Amino acid sequence: MENDRPLVVRCRGTRGSIPSPGPHTIRFGGNTSCVEILFGDRRIIFDAGTGIRQLGRDLLSESDEREATIFLTHFHWDHIQGLPFFAPVHEEDFRIRILAPPQEGVDSEALICGMMGPVYFPLPFDDFPAEISFRDMDEGGWESGGVRIKSMRVRHAAHTVGYRLEAGGYSVVYVPDNELIGGSYPIGGGWYDRLVAFAGDADLLLHDAMFTPQEYPAKEGWGHSTFDQALALAERAGVRKLRFFHHAPPRTDEDLVRIVRSYQGTLGRKGSGLDLRAAEEGIRMTLGPEISAKQK
Repeated sequence: MENDRPLVVRCRGTRGSIPSPGPHTIRFGGNTSCVEILFGDRRIIFDAGTGIRQLGRDLLSESDEREATIFLTHFHWDHIQGLPFFAPVHEEDFRIRILAPPQEGVDSEALICGMMGPVYFPLPFDDFPAEISFRDMDEGGWESGGVRIKSMRVRHAAHTVGYRLEAGGYSVVYVPDNELIGGSYPIGGGWYDRLVAFAGDADLLLHDAMFTPQEYPAKEGWGHSTFDQALALAERAGVRKLRFFHHAPPRTDEDLVRIVRSYQGTLGRKGSGLDLRAAEEGIRMTLGPEISAKQK
């Protein structure tokens, strides 16, 4: 049976805007956005923030795989800055597929090449030995090896999408940058209802929760949500697990523990069964049958 295979999710980077390493961000992580999903022999990577660096090192040392598929939500620095340091790009027998939304008529390949121009980076993109291919992906779908992915435009500066991955009867929704309420974006009416349907009944939702309600009034229009807003979406969409994501750079481990406990207390008093936590760098989440340490 297909659902005898688990879906394994590992956050490789959970921080937003800029890497924030240090003694106060050890638990939840200081690397920027990157999530790895494994299903059988399929490896899907969402975003290429600084967290993708260690992912690449692990991939080469622990696996015989010679290909990877990367879905970018958009091209802000914190979602692409790890790509030149992703070890497989330096391996000539490695195949990498990159799918991303075009920006104002500029395709994804041109955007990545531009990021690595000589003013910004010492090594030209064309010098990478790996076989790297690109596909523009706005709102649409992709399928391979039993993994199905859909994308949806979200409310953030530039042209940004979120992703829904389905495999083996399980589903993960990844929306790291999204201003659920407030701001002004060129997206049509009924968008929130469409997002609720997009995230509907997901086993795991990783969603932007960058600000507290008290911080938000001064940050409206920055393209990010509050903890309250992310939780309200999760409850309305009927998801089973919510992980607050895209942690603000100054947010410490102690801050996040305190915030999460407060919301968990609210859910407990309501009798909610929602599994709520903050996304932690390096932690594996298994949807479906548990797998042995050797298989991980």
